[in-house]
Amino acid sequence: MAPALNLIGAGHVGRVFGRLWAQQGGFCIQQVLTRSAASAQQAVDFIGAGSVATAYAQLQPAAVHVLAVGDDQIVAASAALARAVPLTDSIVFHCSGALASDQLGAVRDAGALVASVHPIRSFADPGAVAAQFSGTFCGIEGDAGALAVLAPALQAIGAQPVPIDASAKTVYHAAAVFASNYLVTVLDAALRAYQAAGIPEPVARQLAQPLASESMANVFRLGAAAALSGPIARGDLATVARQQQAVSQWDADTGALYQALVGPTTALAARKRQK
Repeated sequence: MAPALNLIGAGHVGRVFGRLWAQQGGFCIQQVLTRSAASAQQAVDFIGAGSVATAYAQLQPAAVHVLAVGDDQIVAASAALARAVPLTDSIVFHCSGALASDQLGAVRDAGALVASVHPIRSFADPGAVAAQFSGTFCGIEGDAGALAVLAPALQAIGAQPVPIDASAKTVYHAAAVFASNYLVTVLDAALRAYQAAGIPEPVARQLAQPLASESMANVFRLGAAAALSGPIARGDLATVARQQQAVSQWDADTGALYQALVGPTTALAARKRQK
């Protein structure tokens, strides 16, 4: 018999984990607790297993409890769980990318082993994610005893667990912002600059796409330093200065963004020369 698992909070991440463990083994989904019986039932229907709980007091003991709640609810959920259920020798983990397992102090004080498990992907469509979860990286940290159980359970549903430094959890989460959100912001600056030169926006996207795609492919194939090209990599600081002035005259905010990237790019170019 697989260890019993209670799911507290059933957003997209919790539902996906629940469905995958229910279908592929690892844990037996026991109860699902959300803010309303209706949402809990929807989660149970999506998962295909488990029963609805409408209050912490209704939760039964389980080997594993997942706090799949918002970051601002983790501490409160931990405290409520610690009050409601015996936790000695059980495992409690949350799914936040920004917060570490030290947010689970209440359940740790109650005897539980704690961890965090953060799947590194978008969960906009949980059905599609569940169907294509294999290969998903999950940043994990926490008590060794908890990770010894969770790592193989994650591997059983196709995940690739990656241990991370709990003290750098916020920096780890910022890495995703750089790789996704801020990348979009920089590309938007490129598209707007093309348009400032009289190029229609659809054509601007066509011009930027091969540059961006080839640069990203080179980063992932060769590493960032080796992939760097352009005036800073060549040491052409006169061109950089002219561009800085021109961009700032066109749009002050975009000029500030350009200037902010000069220093880090210069440091990257220095690393390239050292290789």
